[in-house]
Amino acid sequence: MVRDFHIAEHEEDVSFYAGFEGSAFMVGRFLTALLWGMVADCYGRKTVMILSTMAVVIFNTLFGLSTSYWMALTMRFLLGAFCGVLGPMRAYATEVSRREHQALGVAMLSSAWGIGLVIGPALGGYLAQPAEKFPHIFSQESIFGRFPYFLVSLVISIFALIVFIICFWLPETLHSHDLEDADFIASDDLEKSQSTEGRASNTWLSLLRNWPLMSVVILYCVFQLHDMAYIEIFSLWAVSPKSFGGLSLATEDVGQALAVAGVGLLLCQLLLYPVLERAFGPITVSRTGAVLSIALLSCYPFIAKLSGRSQTLVIDLVSALKNVLSISITTGLFLLQNRAVSQRQRGAANGLSLCMMSLCKAAGPAAAGSLLSWAQSRQNASFLPGSHMVFFILNVIELIGFLMTFKPFLAEPAQEFC
Repeated sequence: MVRDFHIAEHEEDVSFYAGFEGSAFMVGRFLTALLWGMVADCYGRKTVMILSTMAVVIFNTLFGLSTSYWMALTMRFLLGAFCGVLGPMRAYATEVSRREHQALGVAMLSSAWGIGLVIGPALGGYLAQPAEKFPHIFSQESIFGRFPYFLVSLVISIFALIVFIICFWLPETLHSHDLEDADFIASDDLEKSQSTEGRASNTWLSLLRNWPLMSVVILYCVFQLHDMAYIEIFSLWAVSPKSFGGLSLATEDVGQALAVAGVGLLLCQLLLYPVLERAFGPITVSRTGAVLSIALLSCYPFIAKLSGRSQTLVIDLVSALKNVLSISITTGLFLLQNRAVSQRQRGAANGLSLCMMSLCKAAGPAAAGSLLSWAQSRQNASFLPGSHMVFFILNVIELIGFLMTFKPFLAEPAQEFC
């Protein structure tokens, strides 16, 4: 899309501009995530879900109709600012499940998020520029020919519209008095909330003094910085020419790799993660995922030496495994975060987490695009040439996150709120 806007003077500059477009969403979410969390604590999770999904329909459609790079950048920013659904959904996934089912509930949320990150680029790979790929269906004079990325946005907006309608049938989990809706919330969570947090300050400032919460939030930000940079780099690296250390894949091949990753992610999160979490706990699972991710990323630069079907098979497998490991880490941190606060503060806590994480994710795509652009200009360097430098830096960030999972940095709450 950035290439078609003709804003980049050279091919290697496309990654630079694409990084800023990816960051615009996170900048918008950074500015409003805490506000949406506080609204969810005051007026309910359902209200925020309804407003946010409608915002996705509006601004995502306008993004597909962008006529310039700056219009696309603005629409991405507004989409991030008005899409406050993720924080309340995290709180909702914990509150709608009893303690023994929380790992599965949060794993389903993580799977949905991860699959969304997979399906989005996959749709882009298959449906972008339909007039060129499917000229017998879409003509160059049609709206899909004049706006080559509108079909992708339209499909996503229609899906978001369906979700918007479904939200009206969701039960609200934020209850401050009767226990008649105990089928939808854990009663022990409500009792603890009333007996402990009822006497404490419910302002978001009190969350900053909760170190068990803040330590998890900071750790989550480090891993999300890594994941967002990886997601940005993977797609750009995969379609880059082999002369720049890339794989020279077509967008359809990238879409296929991401689709395979989505299927593996769904199966592992729903079937394997709850079992591992009950056996070893969320911290151990997250540590293991970080170590395996470092080993896996070290192999990525050598995939460029393969070709044909063997390269396609390997990139499908490693992409699927990397996404599974990343989401397993994230799911464990979600559980720790939601168990460190009561229900009355859970929306604000998730909003604060999203706010800080969005700042890191805003830096991630921009930094990743610039890093890849710089690395591709040093293919003949003697130390970590080309893509070797990219994946080495990603591994350094992952290693920092792994070390932060140990004491004294990561603190366990004196009392867990289920």
